[in-house]
Amino acid sequence: MTVATATYKNLIGGEWVDSSDGATFEVKDPANGELLGVFPESTREDVDRAVAAARGAYDKWRLMPAPHRGEILYKAAEIMVERKEDLAREMTREMGKVLAETRGDVQEAIDMLYYMGGEGRRMFGEVVPSELPDKMALSTRLPVGVVGAITPWNFPIAIPSWKLAPALICGNTVVFKPAEDTPILSLRLVEILIEAGLPKGVVNVVFGHGAVAGDAIVKHADVDLITFTGSTATGKAITKGAAEDLKRVSLELGGKNVIIVHEDADLDLAVEGIVWSAFGTSGQRCTAASRIVIHEKVYDEVAKRVVAAAEALTLGHGLEDGTDVGPVINQKQLDRISSYRAIGEADGATLLTGGERATEGDLADGFFYKPTVWGNVSPKARIAQEEIFGPVTALIKVSSFDEAIAVANDTTYGLSSSIFTKDVNLAFKAMRDLYTGITYINAGTTGAEIQLPFGGTKGTGNGHRDAGTAALDVYTEWKALYIDFSGKIQKAQIDELTF
Repeated sequence: MTVATATYKNLIGGEWVDSSDGATFEVKDPANGELLGVFPESTREDVDRAVAAARGAYDKWRLMPAPHRGEILYKAAEIMVERKEDLAREMTREMGKVLAETRGDVQEAIDMLYYMGGEGRRMFGEVVPSELPDKMALSTRLPVGVVGAITPWNFPIAIPSWKLAPALICGNTVVFKPAEDTPILSLRLVEILIEAGLPKGVVNVVFGHGAVAGDAIVKHADVDLITFTGSTATGKAITKGAAEDLKRVSLELGGKNVIIVHEDADLDLAVEGIVWSAFGTSGQRCTAASRIVIHEKVYDEVAKRVVAAAEALTLGHGLEDGTDVGPVINQKQLDRISSYRAIGEADGATLLTGGERATEGDLADGFFYKPTVWGNVSPKARIAQEEIFGPVTALIKVSSFDEAIAVANDTTYGLSSSIFTKDVNLAFKAMRDLYTGITYINAGTTGAEIQLPFGGTKGTGNGHRDAGTAALDVYTEWKALYIDFSGKIQKAQIDELTF
């Protein structure tokens, strides 16, 4: 397959421009190394210009009635529906995951645009009783200002939609830095928003790497909020960088997600959920199931079935019929995943299948790693504690439901969890006791929907949430309003009233 190489530019103040020093970087298909595009390597000067453009567009945008802002998002969703297949196929080439999954990625962005477009006619505040006569008390939302959005490569159009759509509907302007591995699909989202009527300067795009462009956005004094999805280590660095200006920071970070298989589980259902959650997107989801906690009575059977299912998966280019698992994103990530084989062996775990790069035939041209299952893993082992972000999962044996919950909660992360059981009482206990932002019953750890909050506890974030109405709290400030029509100065909590 031959795809023409395109040269792209930054978007600043509605104009397409090169980086200030002319530097560029390349984007390649991780399945075969094919060159897909050349992008500007943005400098701090480029970020300065982008922030200035966003600030210049802010007043006009925030004063546009929210229902009209919503109409732009709705129109963008309609355009994306028409182009869904083209966008999905382009994403598979850029990011590597199979076509069925990239279609889902695009659909998630469509859903988010529709949903947040509707918030333009809701975005509710509160009207509450005042304690004084002839006085009203209510609250409303204000936009925060200029938002710096920094997004990852694994969901190159869905996650940007999680950031941009709520930011825009609330009246903010944006400086957006997509991941350097997957900038094409992120740019497509912005192009569609512009086609739908987004005014110049409301969204500005600077391409480049985090150490320069991302850092410049985080530390820019005229950026009011940073929204970031990525590693916990980077999230901590962003928090420190933003602290100087007391900048608001919303972080969605790592996970070490767990599926519990209780002794009464439907094993066919559980194994299907495990395989999809562990190896879908080559394990490159923040919600991927990298720990499987299994009751000892069914451990051997589950292990046997998971290994067989993993070995039956077909690796290949995501556009090829029959491909189940695509490549990982780049050489650095492939090396990181590979390094965990020695770590797992040192921990005393048993390698049941996989554990190596796939190099057969055309696979040698890409970054393919065999679906990997570790058995007899200690809950404290590094492969059971550290986020690997690849097609690797660890099987942990327990003897009771209570032990399973304790093991599940014993990590520094708290994003997604799951339990397979037929016991409704245990299901409700799991919903109560699993300390994660998301819990599934008789399903895998992936598949969040945009109308509910997305995010986690502990090292998975800093308490904010993407998606759902909870996202509005990230991109707005609450303002309390008091309207006194008594014609006199009334003193709350002081005046004594008689009736």
